[in-house]
Amino acid sequence: MSDSAKNKKKFSLGETDKERRNNLIVIFLSVILIVVVVLFFMQRDEHKQIMHSLNSEKDSIQVELTEMVQNYDSLKTESDTMNTQLFVAQTKVKDLLLEIGQVKKASYDQIEQYREQVGSLRRIMRNYIVQVDSLNRRNQELMAENEQVKQDFAQVENKNQKLEKEKERLSQRVEKAATLEAQGLTAFGINSRGNDVNNSRKAEKIQVNFTLGKNITAKRGAKNIYVRIQRPDQILLLKSKNDLFRFEDLRIPYSAMREVTYEGNDLPVNIFWDNNGEDPFIPGEYTVDIFADGNNIGTTRFSFKK
Repeated sequence: MSDSAKNKKKFSLGETDKERRNNLIVIFLSVILIVVVVLFFMQRDEHKQIMHSLNSEKDSIQVELTEMVQNYDSLKTESDTMNTQLFVAQTKVKDLLLEIGQVKKASYDQIEQYREQVGSLRRIMRNYIVQVDSLNRRNQELMAENEQVKQDFAQVENKNQKLEKEKERLSQRVEKAATLEAQGLTAFGINSRGNDVNNSRKAEKIQVNFTLGKNITAKRGAKNIYVRIQRPDQILLLKSKNDLFRFEDLRIPYSAMREVTYEGNDLPVNIFWDNNGEDPFIPGEYTVDIFADGNNIGTTRFSFKK
């Protein structure tokens, strides 16, 4: 083979190796480009999913708020004071609904904040539902009693009805005589040392003191004493939504409970609300109701200053 042919063969082999390297580089860069494009579309799809999820959560919150506004519309009572409170509470719900509606792209933090606000507004609404139901039931009972009185007057000459009415009255008297009474009922704030304080920022607990009065007709033995404490804004102090007791035909929440053993004689009772881990006390007048044996046996009020 001549020198020229050998050089030509070497040149051909060298050029083939170079083409192969170039092809490998092109393939490698193509693979990288494909990976980058795939990652780009994956991230874009993930971002779309996140935004869709946040928007769905925002829509869900708006639906809840809309239902709350409608629920407030259905609450009817003859109390002007209660109607004013319901209007103020409904306005807060409408304001939040309007605020959320103006948000185009909600963040995780905003959604979480809105969820907390919705929870607080729902608790307030449930408390009003209980109060309105109780008021309406009492009004219905008063109307029913009034109608019964009219019927009794219309049938006064009927001996059997007179006897039945007298029996009913006697039963009511016995039941009333057996009702316990919270005597000397007081409530006040105390600090960590157990000293009385009337400053909302210094108080850590609420102490409720009273005496179950002597009653020889009342049933003796273990009794659960329930306390309901309402803040000035009508929110009930509550540790758990499962803390319920029976009152009339309802199961209503309570703030604190204590079991005592009653033997028919005067029995001093102390019950505490521990505000540790709860929202700080606010200034204003608090209402305290005591319940035992399904009856409201005492009510008192006290105030915190700023």
